[in-house]
Amino acid sequence: MANGLIGFLTRDLRQALAAGGSRLSPDRPSAGIWLGRWAIVCLIVGATLFLFCGYHAGFARLNGLAAHAPGWTWECLTTLGDERVAFAVTLLFARRYPQVFRALVIAAVLGTLYTHSLKPLVGALRPPAVLPPDAFNLLGPAPHRWSFPSGHSVTVAVFCGVWMYFLGSGWARAALILIAVAVGLSRTAVGVHWPVDVAAGLTGGILAAWLGATLAGKHSWGVRESRIHLFFVLVAACYAVSLLVWDRGYHAAAGMQRLIGLGALAYGIGVYVLIPGLRWRRLTKGAH
Repeated sequence: MANGLIGFLTRDLRQALAAGGSRLSPDRPSAGIWLGRWAIVCLIVGATLFLFCGYHAGFARLNGLAAHAPGWTWECLTTLGDERVAFAVTLLFARRYPQVFRALVIAAVLGTLYTHSLKPLVGALRPPAVLPPDAFNLLGPAPHRWSFPSGHSVTVAVFCGVWMYFLGSGWARAALILIAVAVGLSRTAVGVHWPVDVAAGLTGGILAAWLGATLAGKHSWGVRESRIHLFFVLVAACYAVSLLVWDRGYHAAAGMQRLIGLGALAYGIGVYVLIPGLRWRRLTKGAH
């Protein structure tokens, strides 16, 4: 009986991946223009701050202005840039849009290489290691090392950039840019990154999203292979579980984080196991 259910679930997933592989058709030329312009703006902003005002430029002003808003808003925004949140959310669409899921996985690998190669190479110190505690507004934990680039900014730019590649609506793309920029700025608002770090993170994440989506579009390997798909779905599920037990010090965002993790897990279990399992049970009962 168990073997019959597993076989049915496997066949059902293959059919879903085959159908989902053609649900979204990316508008590559238009997406390239949007992503390219966004990356250029971020690069210009970061380079201007660094070359004309210094590495720490803009931090005091932005951090001070952000202090006028409720702290929980910045903690919630910065939590959206957590790679665990980004991966957990993929459970909501991985089965229906496997090509988007695959592009995100490839882009995430590229973004991770970008982030974790530059951080130790540059070795920049974060604001809590440079400024006295009473000189700025700090929310949550106080990391000291490896400031450049902002990993949260890379993550949110990868996620929003890949979706921009597949969504042709100008309004949707503009909204995704605003979300990514808000999450990036939240890293300065909570006091753990310089604005230059954020600009560099967004730039690298955008480029990783464009390259990941382009590579995914040129090669169909992995889109319909159920084992590869399930491996990364299980990774996303593990990240969702971690959201339920570890808030990384942003306690004001803990409720939102747990809600995202619980919702993603419940949806994933439903579409991958419970709903197909009910179909299998009806079919087996009908056969008898």
